Amino acid sequence: MSHRQFDLFDAAGFRPDCTVQAKAERARLTPSALDDEALIAAIQRAPLADCHALAAEAGRRRLARAVPALEALCRRFKGFGVEHAIPEQTAALHGLALIGGSDSAQAVARIIVNQVVQGPGLQAAANVAAEVGSMLPSSVVVSLLRHPDPAIRASACRCARSGAEAISLMIELLGDLNGVVATAAACSLGRMGRIEGRPALALLLRQSPSIEAIDAASGVADEECLVLLGRIARTRPELADAALAALESIDDPRAAQIAAAIRKSRPA
Repeated sequence: MSHRQFDLFDAAGFRPDCTVQAKAERARLTPSALDDEALIAAIQRAPLADCHALAAEAGRRRLARAVPALEALCRRFKGFGVEHAIPEQTAALHGLALIGGSDSAQAVARIIVNQVVQGPGLQAAANVAAEVGSMLPSSVVVSLLRHPDPAIRASACRCARSGAEAISLMIELLGDLNGVVATAAACSLGRMGRIEGRPALALLLRQSPSIEAIDAASGVADEECLVLLGRIARTRPELADAALAALESIDDPRAAQIAAAIRKSRPA
């Protein structure tokens, strides 16, 4: 007789009592054909086979009224997912990300604070929290900044708003061996107006500029950053508008001078 411990989490979402009729009903389910109320009701009892399509449809419609149902779908599997992400939770988080807005931001914050998702699922939750602008308690942000998973550390940087301990940790993360984490820390510090992030941001502007780095640098820009922003505005068409907007947002005569020169050189 085998004494192997079965994985209790491996079959999350499986319904052993499904009948042939229930399977046929699921096969006929077309989320796009449901009205809003029917879609929300379907999410509340969604089996694994349908939850992705239902959550995606709620997201496509930006259906804010579906947020409680998606949060409840996540909560249905609280305590599961230590070893493997729960597909239903992943689908619900994806739907919340698509819907966006304050309701989704608050729902994702509650999901993280109440430890509804665990293990691999926390990575998805932290990423969505950063995407929708969830306001997480400082203690939770600090915990995520210390997480062994670099993707979670990076998302935590994007969620950070203030707090001495969080700022101290992000300054440490400027030297993180994972480049994505170091970049996220620099950008977060820049958005907070912390000059500790300036050297890393200047390096990003020089070597691998992005809209995120440009926006963050505008909060701590010195002469070097101003010159780099001007260079980006002149030589990188895909980033030119963002760099010019950053220059025009900086309360500095030199920034205004560079921006005016760029405006003048543009074709009418």
